[in-house]
Amino acid sequence: MRADFLIIGGHGDLALRKLYPALYYLQKFNHLTDDLRIIVVARQALSKQALIDKIRLRIDASEQGLDAAEWEKFVARLCYHVGDATDPVFLSALRDKSFNDSARELVIYLAIPPDIIFSICKALQQADIMRPNIRLVIEKPLGNNLESFNSINQVLLSICTPQQIYRIDHYLGKEAAQNLLALRFANTFLEPLWNAHHIDHVQINVLETVGIEGRWQFYEQTGALRDMVQSHLLQLLCLVAMEPPAKMFGESVYNAKLKVLMSLRKIDEHNLRQCVVRGQYTRGTVDGQAVPGYLEESDADQHSTTETFIAIKASLDNWRWGGVPFYLRTGKRMQKRYTEIVVQFQNVPHKVFAEDQANRLVIRLQPDESIRLYLMNKVPGIDTTTRLHPTALNLSLSEAFPGLHIPDAYERLLQDALRANNTLFTHSEELELSWKWVDDIIATWQSLDYKPIPYAAGGDGPAAGIALITDDNRVWY
Repeated sequence: MRADFLIIGGHGDLALRKLYPALYYLQKFNHLTDDLRIIVVARQALSKQALIDKIRLRIDASEQGLDAAEWEKFVARLCYHVGDATDPVFLSALRDKSFNDSARELVIYLAIPPDIIFSICKALQQADIMRPNIRLVIEKPLGNNLESFNSINQVLLSICTPQQIYRIDHYLGKEAAQNLLALRFANTFLEPLWNAHHIDHVQINVLETVGIEGRWQFYEQTGALRDMVQSHLLQLLCLVAMEPPAKMFGESVYNAKLKVLMSLRKIDEHNLRQCVVRGQYTRGTVDGQAVPGYLEESDADQHSTTETFIAIKASLDNWRWGGVPFYLRTGKRMQKRYTEIVVQFQNVPHKVFAEDQANRLVIRLQPDESIRLYLMNKVPGIDTTTRLHPTALNLSLSEAFPGLHIPDAYERLLQDALRANNTLFTHSEELELSWKWVDDIIATWQSLDYKPIPYAAGGDGPAAGIALITDDNRVWY
């Protein structure tokens, strides 16, 4: 396959933190063709050497560091252009100079703020760049409600087909998330238990110790529900809850995920207070450092009611999951940073031993990707009573495959985009359903004047968020 990779927004934070390192490691481990070029477009009038120096710093700081020979090969791939990607005249000249060969495939990555997607798409169309073998990769946020998402989507569809649009959610590219599907669908003992008859509940946690990191204006228009639940948490829920697809590829996976989102029970004025907890962090201490509250951050509006924490008790109205709650939780300025899926199995039907006997599967996506299956084990000894303790079967990727490079999520997803494999990218129908579900929650808390509860930074969120699960005689893992 003869292909090129075009980054629009080449000096931005996303490109520097994620895209260049991912492409470098794809090259290092022989996943890029020798003739693939990385074409960079940036608005800032900085030299190519300045960009190279920035990229080198990022890769030097990565876990595996920089290999001198691979670095020289990588730099040779870079084609750098300073210009305005909203200007069709500039794009036409760039096309003629850099990718006018219609036989070569082209992946265009829009690493740009969402407010200029319209202008760039219009310029791409006017410059006559789009053709059938071009793919467009789009980062979230894709709108802030269903209406704005549909507006963006219509613009994208005006310049290319649905099959050419790759909407990225990097959580789907994580090894642990992919391994969840392998555990479910490649192991005969697990899939028969993956239903309401054997599973008590599921938890999905995405918790962060950081605050809004200087992005107050952006976050004020977004909040935890739009920023995290609508995309990452609902996509992880789909991986946990979906039916076995006919094939682990493309439309089969998409259709299985779509059925999950169609089964989400609506949250409205009848069940909002029982199913949703909002929170907003106040000043506190994180990792031993005093940190300001959300309303004390730079540029803050003292009257803001935007949530930085949300916990939801979600339900799926289908045969497999009827009666099984899915607890979703995300928050900023929490005590610990981790992303984790917990599948809690039911207790054994007859209690032979004194302790509760329930198995648990824990899939951690970050900071260290791992999978642990907790089984009840006898504590060694000759006591008069048998004591049990949950013991983990550790499916750690780094321990199971020592010395093997575990790819970053962006490595997998960029490679899939180059291969025209859209399995791990979100489709418009998925996003429409997730936005509809989220919009209903927002409309309900606005009608009920349901404001966020203050919680101290560095803790576990508002007490009501803990009560959401403890009231059901369960606990956050």
